[in-house]
Amino acid sequence: MPDQHMIDHEGIVEQVRDRVAHVKINCESACAACHAKGVCGAADREEKYLDIPVEDGRYAPGEPVRVQIARNTGLKAVALGYIYPFVMLMAVLTGLVAAGVGEMRAGLIALGSLVPYYLALLLLRKRISNAFTFTLKKMNPGS
Repeated sequence: MPDQHMIDHEGIVEQVRDRVAHVKINCESACAACHAKGVCGAADREEKYLDIPVEDGRYAPGEPVRVQIARNTGLKAVALGYIYPFVMLMAVLTGLVAAGVGEMRAGLIALGSLVPYYLALLLLRKRISNAFTFTLKKMNPGS
């Protein structure tokens, strides 16, 4: 039974090198698992790859695993990627419109204000990635 405080996905170890496992996970929407997905055009399925530090010899290529991350860490990622930039965008936009700047110019400046934010995220990605720790667990037979 999965832990309620963890987000987990099934994955397959692609390779293990230098104490890092390269794991492929299949992200599916709810409709991707539907029996009618062949006739419905809405099904989407996407493969993602993660590099996760592991102990030597613990995992082998082709082995099915569970990739886990703490649920509150996922919420932190959503905040960094979507919520904070949205709040910043709206604050700049309303501040500029209140200051009498035209709506078109205010909108363009507000959009431009996101460039330094995302550039800062890009430059700090190594430090930020340390806050997002994925763990691997071997799959139990029959799970």
